[in-house]
Amino acid sequence: MTGLGWLKRGINLGRHNPKAIFGGAVLVAIGALLPGLLQLMLLGMVGDSATGQLVVMGVSTVASIVLMSLLVGGYIRVIHATEQGHPAAPTDVLGPFRAGQGGARLVQFGVLLVLVYLVLASAVILLVGKGFIEWYMQVMALSQRGGAPDPNAMPALPEGFGSVMGLGFLMAMFLGGVYSIGFGQVALTGRSLGGALKDGLAGTLKNLLPLLLLAVLSMLALIAVALVIGLVVTLLALLGNLVHPALGMLLALPVYLALLLGIYVVMFGVMYQIWRDVAGDVPPPVAPPAVGTHVEL
Repeated sequence: MTGLGWLKRGINLGRHNPKAIFGGAVLVAIGALLPGLLQLMLLGMVGDSATGQLVVMGVSTVASIVLMSLLVGGYIRVIHATEQGHPAAPTDVLGPFRAGQGGARLVQFGVLLVLVYLVLASAVILLVGKGFIEWYMQVMALSQRGGAPDPNAMPALPEGFGSVMGLGFLMAMFLGGVYSIGFGQVALTGRSLGGALKDGLAGTLKNLLPLLLLAVLSMLALIAVALVIGLVVTLLALLGNLVHPALGMLLALPVYLALLLGIYVVMFGVMYQIWRDVAGDVPPPVAPPAVGTHVEL
């Protein structure tokens, strides 16, 4: 049941310093949007050139890896400071962008994890994903034509599609553990890249059942929250449309932004809690004694 504890503590993350936790999450969310905006701008410049589009995708991917590695490292440090009762500000998320703050090592580890992901994903596709690459390229080609795709033109699902999705879920769960432990080691302890990756792999293998429970609970919680948010947004849109359609969108937008912000806080909070219990030098919080229990001081 450790996975449930990680999720609960991730949800309760902002209780010590909500300004730093939620303000830092806003900066991370903004940073996550920037590579996508860059990609849209560059795609408009290259037009229909297939080579240009590939170059743009490569540039935006590299920008995303670099930017998010720095921001996530800074945000983990903010979380660690608040959990230890130390002063922290939202702008501390930007600490790794300054010289001497370990930013290069964070980026290097981010690149290393991407390479691990590519190796594992390639292995899954080669083992059970016959025809998956061809199907994916056809879907991408249809999506680039613009407009709503014709359902009759969509290619049939390849053989082994379900196996790829199932193994992909397990791979994502496994890499989530490696990412949480390894990135925490690099950002908070100064561990070497190889040592951090080794710690991430070993710690994940030793905690597969808690990570599996965490993945299942997270999916169920996200579905439940999405349903509630969907109902709230629908109600706000209906009320706003009574006045003007733009008002409906204006009322629904803060709800979507709050959901996105909450997901970021919980996601990185859980990531920190995994590192803390598995590899960190900070003991996990101890439950208070039950009422009536004698505690000897």
